[in-house]
Amino acid sequence: MTDISELQELATTVRAVLAKHGDSSVLRRAIDGERGYDEQLWTLLCEQVGVAALAIPEEFGGIGAGLSAALVVVEELGRTLHAPPMLGSAVLGTQALLLSGNTDACARLLPEVAEGARTLALCWAGPRGWDTPGVRAESGKLTGTAHYVLDGAVADTLIVLTADGVYEIDADAPEVTRTVSPTMDPTRRLTEIGFAAAPARALGGDPATVTARLRDIAWAALAAEQVGAADKCLQLTVDYTRSRVQFGRAIGSFQALKHRMADMYVLVESARSAAYTAIAGLPEPTATTRPSGAAVSPDAALDLAAARIHCSHAFDAVVGETVQMHGGIAITWEHDAHLYFKRAHADAQLFGTPARPLARPA
Repeated sequence: MTDISELQELATTVRAVLAKHGDSSVLRRAIDGERGYDEQLWTLLCEQVGVAALAIPEEFGGIGAGLSAALVVVEELGRTLHAPPMLGSAVLGTQALLLSGNTDACARLLPEVAEGARTLALCWAGPRGWDTPGVRAESGKLTGTAHYVLDGAVADTLIVLTADGVYEIDADAPEVTRTVSPTMDPTRRLTEIGFAAAPARALGGDPATVTARLRDIAWAALAAEQVGAADKCLQLTVDYTRSRVQFGRAIGSFQALKHRMADMYVLVESARSAAYTAIAGLPEPTATTRPSGAAVSPDAALDLAAARIHCSHAFDAVVGETVQMHGGIAITWEHDAHLYFKRAHADAQLFGTPARPLARPA
């Protein structure tokens, strides 16, 4: 699905479902819930829209629409802060499985992922971040701890990235322990997963290639999510300044605030351009070529790094202005502004950041 009109139609559909079934009250209940996300909403998105199947090739039970379509959904979820197993399972877990090149594992696991019946979790980061895997493989057994795992607490299958390749293991294996990590952002749960000589199935894949491609995909996905969230913050701010009256007039009519909101708009739209450019540079899987056989060009790699930096900055700046222009109400638990503020700071650290400077060599 590369046609712009089709992507726009998908975004409109997902946004309508989220508006009807995923408002702020649903998000608040999910935050306090057992799984950290609303199961009914996720089931609805999978069954009526097919969001979990978008990036899965048709040969493995998916729609085959590609990463660009899946990241449209990630952007729309970012607008609402809902965090079902889309990014962690339907995007990163699925792509890690495809990158392993193991068609048997893909045929066995991905049809259920496409239906929303199975959740994958990508175990990757070590204690210092995503540059070095936290888990090592020895004689077919996994040992170590994976940090900051998305959907780790609810996953059925763990896809583990090691220095020797990709491994698969049942999340309920007795040698696996899962602990929800304390985080600043209550809307997205991260898990610490420990492995104590856990027997696992080797899937294959070149470690360097898989790691590089997963980082590219993760950065592009976060950029999309940040654009969606920043755009929502701008909308909340404009709506509030239209209704808030001070000195007998709406505060949105004050020239100083108009200028600040215009600057917010410029940040959102420039971030959108950076994110969409980065996403367009990602190689799309086809029926005959697995993603492991494709790499981003040097220019596309630079676009990804630039999007990672600029979208993080834009979201942080926009949500800061949102808090400022909402006044005291923005720092109360009842208002959603503080949730976007926390997501902005969490997203800025998730999956690491590129080294600087980013200037192209002469």
